[in-house]
Amino acid sequence: MLTTVAVLMGLSGLVPAAQAGGNEVDVTLVLAVDTSRSMDFEEIGIQREGYVEALKHKEFIDAVKGGLTGRIAISYFEWAGYVVQGSVIDWQMIETEADAIAFAEKLEARPIATQRRTSISTAIAQGASMIVSSPFPSRRQVIDVSGDGPNNSGNPVTPARDKAVEAGMIINGLAIMLRPSDAPDGLDKYYADCVIGGPGAFVLPVHKIEDFAVAVRRKLVLEISGLSPPATVREIAGDAPVADCLVGEKQWRDFFER
Repeated sequence: MLTTVAVLMGLSGLVPAAQAGGNEVDVTLVLAVDTSRSMDFEEIGIQREGYVEALKHKEFIDAVKGGLTGRIAISYFEWAGYVVQGSVIDWQMIETEADAIAFAEKLEARPIATQRRTSISTAIAQGASMIVSSPFPSRRQVIDVSGDGPNNSGNPVTPARDKAVEAGMIINGLAIMLRPSDAPDGLDKYYADCVIGGPGAFVLPVHKIEDFAVAVRRKLVLEISGLSPPATVREIAGDAPVADCLVGEKQWRDFFER
């Protein structure tokens, strides 16, 4: 995995992993957070608080310190039909509790806003691009996508997923299922079949807004530690996708053709 990203970084003109020395981390982790208008301001606010709380929690810090190097690199952005301008929080190494709190405070200071449409493919492409350009070589590269609906804008989601996975990245999902979504068999099923990918990839569903902070913390600990998810969490399907990965695009097309 490290070799793959080192090659990609070399192609982009950055320092190869072999020369990076003390910049090596256990995981490079991109948090790609949905802020589409299908969630109201209260839900977006609670989602934000969930990430801030998780990043400050002792369980998260302990997971970071428990790795081989004892540090990770993390970045963040918000997306809807596009990557939200000004939402990107660039890469920061997390090695101490103070590092984690500093990153959480940057996130907490961001204004809350919502945008139109849902382009998971754009989120994955942005996350992959950020990983490729990261100055921190790592053993695992993870794109952490949270969302509350299927892809309905931009490019189809599966080619974006497949391209990132082929480059050695892992895509995990946090399916926000506070209300019925446009995915007929459940958003967690859609994420399992159409969004997540890579070794050990999983999707964690959230059914109640009050459970969000715990779900985010569980997810971050699993991603940082490289642990296998519990049996109650959907892992990536071994067979061909069962869910219709173009369901969101079809619903938007049908809406405009009425």
